[in-house]
Amino acid sequence: MTQIESARKGVITPEMKQVAQLEQVSDDFVCENIAAGKIVVPANVNHPVTGICGIGKGLKIKVNANIGTSSDVGTLPGELEKLHVSIKHGADTVMDLSTGGDINKIRRAVLKQSTVPIGTVPIYQAMIEAGQKYGPIVEATTDDIFRAIEEQCADGVDFITVHCGVTQAAIKSLKNQRRVTDVVSRGGAFLLGWMLYHDQENPLYENYERLLDIARKYDVTLSLGDGMRPGSLSDATDRPQIQELIALGELVERAWDAGVQVMVEGPGHLPLNHIAMNMQIQKSLCKEAPFYVLGPLVTDIGAGYDHITAAIGGAIAGAYGADFLCYVTPAEHISLPDAEDVKNGVIASRIAAHAADIIRSGGKAAEIDKKMSIARKSLDWQTQAELSMDPDKFKEARARYAVKGRACSMCGDYCAMDLVEKYLGITATKC
Repeated sequence: MTQIESARKGVITPEMKQVAQLEQVSDDFVCENIAAGKIVVPANVNHPVTGICGIGKGLKIKVNANIGTSSDVGTLPGELEKLHVSIKHGADTVMDLSTGGDINKIRRAVLKQSTVPIGTVPIYQAMIEAGQKYGPIVEATTDDIFRAIEEQCADGVDFITVHCGVTQAAIKSLKNQRRVTDVVSRGGAFLLGWMLYHDQENPLYENYERLLDIARKYDVTLSLGDGMRPGSLSDATDRPQIQELIALGELVERAWDAGVQVMVEGPGHLPLNHIAMNMQIQKSLCKEAPFYVLGPLVTDIGAGYDHITAAIGGAIAGAYGADFLCYVTPAEHISLPDAEDVKNGVIASRIAAHAADIIRSGGKAAEIDKKMSIARKSLDWQTQAELSMDPDKFKEARARYAVKGRACSMCGDYCAMDLVEKYLGITATKC
């Protein structure tokens, strides 16, 4: 049985127990919300991992890191380094988006070495292999697409992005909309090209039951991709985006009926005043299925710093209901990220997730912030390092300049904490 089928029968699986323990909630809470489709636990039956995580209602916001080769750049050792950097710095899941080199070999190595759930976008492999076989990638057959899906699920992939909502109706809406950036989703673009070339409906939408059968067989969580997501602020919350989201809401319910776990992906580029509205629309149309957002990025001119523009949007999205943040690295829109970009992307998204968790958790998430404040008051540098998102960076900055006293090199002899303790006579609270 899948996790959702077990939950509906009141069977609490080992994965549910692990999630409940990590989240400090009851087993019954996790079980009930998985049964209702409001929590997913990506856990392929062929991929045992120690880092199980739950995504959704009442749980901490999770962070995903994307790795993977491109047709121009990337090696297996390089991608494995990114995998380990992602996990070291706190990514809850990792997606392998490889489009270059030996895609099967890379994915299988990532699955073997990962201690966290792994996601993929199978349409990439299907189309790339079709191009090698036929010439034009759009010559891929429906069987080619589903062969790639089945192969990746059989290998142990825990969740897959599938752009089932890029329908002919959505394409018609796109043509009428006259967007600035049209389609920026690579998977969405692959399917759009295929549909226009063959003048047929999206094979993932038209053969959705076939997809559900595969997902149920391996208990793979479907991540319904946002192929029509806005790639610029000018296109935010427009008709193609909402047209696709309406279709995804229907597909969510069909997945639940089939005993398949499902979450929904969202934008993209959104101005600040659109974020809360987008979270509310998704939760309404998709019946509170977990929401997985890319950023969102709140400006289009942050190139080189888009981990920051995404973290701003991610914090607001999380505060208004997003459950899962896909990181964005400083290299977004520019190049394939390296290991340092991956690290910065993970930490930025973790900061955003934690900022939102503080107001979502009834104060539980803020306990660590209070401990950090007490350590600062005490000028306890070791504890501050241990509590920080990146202890190594903390220690490097601390050691940058020699200091004579207890304070840091910013204030030296004139540290406010030190002066107030001396003259007010109030010592710091103990952690």
